[in-house]
This record gives sequence, structure tokens and C-alpha cells, in this order.
Amino acid sequence: MSGHSKWANIKRKKEATDTKRANVFSKLGKELTVAVKMGGSPDPNVNRKLRDVIAKCKANNMPNDNINRCIQKAAGDSNSANYEEITYEGYGPCGVAVIVEATTDNKNRTAADVRHIFSKSGGSLGVSGAVSYMFEKKGYILIEKNDSIDEDDLMMTALDAGAEDFISEEEYIEVLTSPDDFSDVLEALQAKEITILESDVRQVASMKKELSEEEEEKLQNFLDKLDENDDVQNVWHNADI
Repeated sequence: MSGHSKWANIKRKKEATDTKRANVFSKLGKELTVAVKMGGSPDPNVNRKLRDVIAKCKANNMPNDNINRCIQKAAGDSNSANYEEITYEGYGPCGVAVIVEATTDNKNRTAADVRHIFSKSGGSLGVSGAVSYMFEKKGYILIEKNDSIDEDDLMMTALDAGAEDFISEEEYIEVLTSPDDFSDVLEALQAKEITILESDVRQVASMKKELSEEEEEKLQNFLDKLDENDDVQNVWHNADI
């Protein structure tokens, strides 16, 4: 796959995200709530999970006021919804391996909804571990290239902060880290005042599955259905789109 086609896919993804901004912010707000509750502190310097979610919020252009409001509400409202994080694994259309991360206050509802989406799309849910062996959790940072970037300096900054890999393509740079080092690397790169397009801790597939154009369309329809579900936070797959 050429860097250009991947870059086009990334830009289309960002445009699609922008059109669903309210839905994205709602899901990020839920992630902030869970991070505060599970991490036991509204202080990102103490709560690493919260620190990572804040980084993800900023990469999605969520305003600081929204972020702070969600954190304060979660810290001060003992009666807020008791969310749980649940992971589903299975195969989507065309045999694509899929991991779905959800945050819900009703496990039965979410499980039924996710199972229905898989089934209607020609896929099937599996047991825990069904496809996760094909993925590895990594910190991921996507940087937009421009003439002002000194790649050698940026690479040294990333590696010195703990990055595991630095991949330079035609129009963008990808940085991979361990989950534990993600926030440190991200902060070091942000200090360079560069344009970061995406940053989060994600499931990275070790084995990719190639699809035809028709199969890609089927997969995209399936992914859109999952994205429309309020409980679904993240979806990872091994399709080489």
C-alpha cells in the first residue's frame, strides 16, 4: 500500500470524525469518567489512565473546558453511572479479525447490540482470546509532515523518550511505543509544537488481511454500524485497507 493511498484514507477518516464530533466527544467524556473512577484520582499526574485519555481527547480537538468539566463531574458525582469496560472479539465480514472495546452501564444490552451487528454483517462473536493473539497493544502517534520538521531531531526526541519505532512515510510519520511509555513520548513530541493527527493506545495487528474493493465496502459498513453504537468506544481490526 502506498503512502499516498494511506494518507488519503487517514484524511477521509478525519473528515468523517469531524462530521460526528458530538458523538466523538460524548464517547470521550465517557472514557474520562471511567478513567477517573478506575484510576482513583482526577489528577493525571497520579492517574496514568486518565493522562492517556486526556491525550486522546486533545488529539481529537476536544476543548480543554470540556475535558476539565468531565473530570470534575466524574470526581464529584458519586451517583454517576457505574460504567464497566468490556472487550469483545470475533470475526467481521470477509473473515476480518475484530476487537471491540465498549464502556457500558448495561452489559446485557451492549452484548446483544454488538452480537446483532456482527451477525447482520455476516460475522460472528468469539470467546475471549479468539483473535487477540493477532494484536499487540501499542501507543500510537501520527504526525503530519511539513518543511519545518527536522526528522532526525524528531526521531531522537521520540526514541530518547521511550519510543519503540519511528516510521517515516511520504506525508506523515508514525511513532509506536509501549503503552506505559505512550504519554511520555507524546508529551516530548508535543513540546516540539508539531501537528499531531492521532494519538492513542490501540490494538495493532501483527497479521494483516488484504481485501478487495467490494470487501472493503462491506467492512466499512460494518465498522460504521459499530461506531454508531453509543457504548462502543474503539474498534480495531486486521484489514489492510
